[in-house]
Amino acid sequence: MNKAKQLGTVAFVTLGCKVNQYETNAMEQQFLNNNYKIVKNTQKADIYVINTCTVTNIAERKSRQMLRRVKQINKNALVVVCGCYAEVAKEELEAIEEVDLIINSKQKKEIVTVIEDFYNKKLQTEEFLNDEFIDFGCVTYTEKNRAVVKVQDGCNMFCTYCIIPYARGRIRSRKIESVIKEVEEIAQKGIKEVVITGIHVASYGKNLDEEGKKQIRLIDLLEEINKVNGIERIRLSSLEPTIIDKEFLKRLTKLDKICDHFHLSLQSGCNNILKAMNRRYTVEEFKKIVDLIKKSYPEVSLTTDIIVGFPGETEKDFLDTYKFLEEINFYRMHIFKYSPRSRTPAAKMPNQIDGIIKEKRSRKLIDLSNKNENNKNKSYIGRSVQVLFEEHKNGYFKGHTTNYMVVNVKANKKEKNSFINQIREVKITDTNEDSRELIGKIIK
Repeated sequence: MNKAKQLGTVAFVTLGCKVNQYETNAMEQQFLNNNYKIVKNTQKADIYVINTCTVTNIAERKSRQMLRRVKQINKNALVVVCGCYAEVAKEELEAIEEVDLIINSKQKKEIVTVIEDFYNKKLQTEEFLNDEFIDFGCVTYTEKNRAVVKVQDGCNMFCTYCIIPYARGRIRSRKIESVIKEVEEIAQKGIKEVVITGIHVASYGKNLDEEGKKQIRLIDLLEEINKVNGIERIRLSSLEPTIIDKEFLKRLTKLDKICDHFHLSLQSGCNNILKAMNRRYTVEEFKKIVDLIKKSYPEVSLTTDIIVGFPGETEKDFLDTYKFLEEINFYRMHIFKYSPRSRTPAAKMPNQIDGIIKEKRSRKLIDLSNKNENNKNKSYIGRSVQVLFEEHKNGYFKGHTTNYMVVNVKANKKEKNSFINQIREVKITDTNEDSRELIGKIIK
């Protein structure tokens, strides 16, 4: 087969979490290594790869919408589906006319070969191995100035609302040597920030324990990454809050590259609901963890995920959550209306909440989140911050501080690319309440 003529261009649609984005980057790199061209998913392509998500019904619906949309762009294209939705609902996807090929998690590592074999009617299906980490090797491809590094897969927590353990399997960790090699290659590309991600990052290393050997944990990995020359920022993706204790923070604060931004997945501020969700902490325990973090990182930005309308959530339960969120004062909150997932215990629970009530509660928490974000932004007016600039858009350079605040600096035409991928000192002069971003000027 002359793939350069028949299957020369590939477009990706990525839904869901940073793990999916990392795996998309890894798959894109495989295509580039095999002389394919990556194009935008709004353009005509020979192959469209839809990397799906199954966290909510909305995520599944978006996945279905996207695979139909790309077929409209090129009716002759090969539409390939992978990701969590493909793992748990293969039969459902097989019934969709636009889907040509569904691949499992292990096949992502050999996606070019799998697609070419399929194209030649030689595809041989492999079973997903649930007991090993699928290592893509060194992934340095990224469309941004930060690189996502996947270090862990799977989850053993089985929260009652979540289908991910069924889609991703049990916890599996990547060997430290493999992670470090990838980070070193990323640094050689000139990228200054890495985002450490996984399905349940806090469990990193637990499946690697061997009798008589030192246990490896996430903090050990972070200490090694911190030694890599060229990397200036290490950002952590979503963390299970219970990983954070005095010992963890004692070691973490010694690492000069760790960003003072922590995404702690709370889900509810009510103990009754946390118990029903099978979250393994109380609000009191969570508050102690937050206090420890704030003591260690005075300028920290805390972000979180909250589910409203979980089965059985009374008005009092919701008000308890609201009051707790006011007390914690998260910088930003991602609010999700509970979405029943088939094959999960919560979907069968009594007292499912009406959609109108979910919408009302969601709106109230979104308003609180927006207020918190704007208030913190205003407190930075007149202060100086270090910004890693990532893009030039609409006449402005845009980037992030270490604590994940977005900063815009006006640029003239001559400066269009001069600050990209640079860390510069910026004095904050104003805020934009609509976009909830900071505005400043470069002083150094």
